[in-house]
Amino acid sequence: MTVTEQIDRKHQEDLQRLRGFRLLDDDFLTKCFEKDEKSIELVLQIVLEKPDLKVLDVRTQVFVENLLNRSVRLDILATDSTRAKLNVEVQRSDKGAGRKRARYNSSMMDANLLKKGEDFDKLPETWAIFITENDVMGKGMPRYPIERCFLETGERFEDGSHILYVNGAYRGDTPVGKLMHDFSCTDAADMHYGTLADRVRFFKESKEGIEIMCRAMEDMRNQTLKEGMINVAKKMLEDGTIRLEKIAEFVGLSVDEVRKLKTDQN
Repeated sequence: MTVTEQIDRKHQEDLQRLRGFRLLDDDFLTKCFEKDEKSIELVLQIVLEKPDLKVLDVRTQVFVENLLNRSVRLDILATDSTRAKLNVEVQRSDKGAGRKRARYNSSMMDANLLKKGEDFDKLPETWAIFITENDVMGKGMPRYPIERCFLETGERFEDGSHILYVNGAYRGDTPVGKLMHDFSCTDAADMHYGTLADRVRFFKESKEGIEIMCRAMEDMRNQTLKEGMINVAKKMLEDGTIRLEKIAEFVGLSVDEVRKLKTDQN
């Protein structure tokens, strides 16, 4: 098979993969919602049951760094007109939607919202929202809002921190049910909400949108390949007998990148 034939085959595989994408696929979701306040505003209005909510800013694939411990990458981070910060995660795997994952995402948002010396009362309201393919809570409800409360009285603690799970398997004749139906659609023509259908149609049916998605899939492949090389480099560093220059040569990283990996391990 020639190089041209290999490229064409890979392109056809990407097109087939693109046809099967749904908004429940996080890579497709983040590309659809990238710089698109209108779409995420609709989703948040429905899942939070706040029809007047206004989104001022939306960012996708937001890396929140923890210099000492585990960092996180947020699928979507939006800011509304009240300055509230809203993290939306889509999880097809039940394991990826664990309760402590939601707690950690919420805490990482908090840790990056105050400047040095700023008063704690200036912390904005935060939402960690998980839209899951399956009913991970197992109670058949469309939404699972989680709040801190006083156990003795049942009153809310009202610290401004909220966690919400949305059941992606729910199909009731309600706004949430219709939204979760749309999140599972592969064809824009089958969707209820025109705002979301237009975005899906753009990335699946227009020449410009298809080119954007194909480039994104190529970037994802390259990123996965690099992550694999980084893991190999880490194992070689753990061996402790191989020179940095040799490791860089074997895995295709620069010596500086390998040196940084060694520093991070120490």
